[in-house]
Amino acid sequence: MQKNIDYILAGREKNITKEEVVLQPLPHKDFRFANPFIVLHHKLPGTIPPGAKQRIHPHPHRGFAPVTIMLQGEGYHKDNAGHDETVYAGDVQWMFAGKGLLHSEGPTDKILKEGGVQEFIQLWINVPASHKWDEPAYQSARQSSLPRVLVQQGASFYLISGEYDGNTGPLKSFTPVILINGTIQAGNRVQFSATPGYWTLIYIISGSICINNETIAAHNLIVFEKNNEEVIVHAKEDARLLFLSAEPINEPVAAKDNFVMNTAEEVNQAIEDYKKGIFGILNY
Repeated sequence: MQKNIDYILAGREKNITKEEVVLQPLPHKDFRFANPFIVLHHKLPGTIPPGAKQRIHPHPHRGFAPVTIMLQGEGYHKDNAGHDETVYAGDVQWMFAGKGLLHSEGPTDKILKEGGVQEFIQLWINVPASHKWDEPAYQSARQSSLPRVLVQQGASFYLISGEYDGNTGPLKSFTPVILINGTIQAGNRVQFSATPGYWTLIYIISGSICINNETIAAHNLIVFEKNNEEVIVHAKEDARLLFLSAEPINEPVAAKDNFVMNTAEEVNQAIEDYKKGIFGILNY
């Protein structure tokens, strides 16, 4: 049976630095978390002029995994756990912060020097309390390594993580997390399936779609009921979608600044640990 829509959450502008603005549909004033999905940021397509200095300089994380899906341009990641890599359009990087690290992210030196268009999605994916103090880790995948799913005329979708329709995404999570990114041409339909009881969401990156006879525009995040298993999407315009479905983590969430923990005390500890230099240093 088809899932009903519980919420439609509009992305709102949020400054993540003085210079950089993203759209944030999650968390939202009407709906906080779909744990393990804590934050969704969409950096809209923007032209970076040659000679720009635009980067997010070293900052701390603890207790979750920031996951970046590059849509256009090039992104460079470096952290003080020894990981550094460039990802390109269609690629995905999945950094697990664990007990804590510093990292820097942003356009590559090439983009900053020569200019170019940049667009990406960043998700904050939570982990159970039993893994929040694990060692940090990093994984990534080129688009060429992502299995094609929902293969049909007028649609092109790639599985980033999780099990879907007999395929396995290359990026691993502590609990079942299914991420699918792709496009559907106007006039076509695609049917997604989700496990009853899982959180299931669709973010409309661009274009507009119709679900359950309701037309929904770009930059909205759709949160579905946990019952039932089918989501049928009709493309009103050419659209790019991000489909998210995951087993709920039924634990308290305390999220503040760059930390996702289970209690306010743990967040305060993370803030103090950062001030004391326990997260180390990253000169970049």
